[in-house]
Amino acid sequence: MSFTMMRGATSTGVVAVMVMVMMLVVFNQVESAIVNASSSSNKKSCDIYRGSWIYDTSYPLYDSKSCPFIQKQFNCKPNGRPDSDYLKYRWQPTGCNIPRFNGSDFLERIMRGKRLMFVGDSLSLNQWQSLTCLLHNAVPKAFYTMTRSPSGLSTFSFPAYNATIMFSRNAFLVDLVGAPPKRLMKLDSISSGSLWKTADVLVFNSWHWWLHANRKQPWDAVTSGNVTVRDMDRLLAYKKAIRTWAKWIDQNIDPSKTKVFFQGVSPDHANSSDWSKQGGKGSCIGETKPVMGLKYRAGPHRAEVVVEKVIKTMKNPARLMDVTLMSQLRKDGHPSVYGFGGHRVPDCSHWCLAGVPDSWNQLFYYELLHS
Repeated sequence: MSFTMMRGATSTGVVAVMVMVMMLVVFNQVESAIVNASSSSNKKSCDIYRGSWIYDTSYPLYDSKSCPFIQKQFNCKPNGRPDSDYLKYRWQPTGCNIPRFNGSDFLERIMRGKRLMFVGDSLSLNQWQSLTCLLHNAVPKAFYTMTRSPSGLSTFSFPAYNATIMFSRNAFLVDLVGAPPKRLMKLDSISSGSLWKTADVLVFNSWHWWLHANRKQPWDAVTSGNVTVRDMDRLLAYKKAIRTWAKWIDQNIDPSKTKVFFQGVSPDHANSSDWSKQGGKGSCIGETKPVMGLKYRAGPHRAEVVVEKVIKTMKNPARLMDVTLMSQLRKDGHPSVYGFGGHRVPDCSHWCLAGVPDSWNQLFYYELLHS
């Protein structure tokens, strides 16, 4: 550090000025260190998946009328849903604030020249459609293409950004082969992974189809290793499948080139005793408000616990988007009887759009910005 003596200044005055400047520099350095330490501490202590839902009149993030490709089963307003408060809730983490979703920034900074793929069941479809709506809303005049292949791959692209957002329907992640009455669920086999290798960002999901039984059961037998059985405990089967998936990711995906996420387990709200002390046999029908507070009466989701444990065993752990609790609190966010317009059996598994999956994507945006 150098100083130039001004004309007419005394040596005593120069010394005093130098001392003051040096004290100011030291003070600024200390203050900066404190701020940086505090910021670092906040980042470490803040879990963006723990918080509560706040009513916000600036929501939703888009009007479903402006999104031309929402599937009818998720488009609750046109299907006759009369209330609208479910559109007005914003997820607020307890220990920090998260940025509002910025679609143009997502395309420019994160997706330019990249391929993003959602792999899973119709809950992945829910999130994929939410993201396409959010991005279309951000750049409504940008040219886009939408294609669907017979193999179950849906592709949404913005050529101007060379950005591709895909959805690959794969409810179990592991192989389901054959035709009735010889459909075989192979818990230790994955043959569709070559498609996954084409993506720069992967987001996986699986759970809901593991619960289907009787006529809706999609397999006739289950095999694991050299053992074949007609059926087995569904949570155990799920655990074996997720272990197979985790092993495949570790052996086939280079984490320096491809980011891997697991969406977490989206809950259903088929039983009101899960959130109400009164219990009963009610479902999500007629629910118009979230569960207020930070906790859910039913506690942790059993499938989410499995996913958490398996991911911790990975050599290169996938990033868990732990949306379970925040979604458990949204008993009001489902299509209910406004899925296809008048279902006898309410849909308490999927989510209305606009709605809860938009907040999943807001957290996904945050994750990608900080990864």
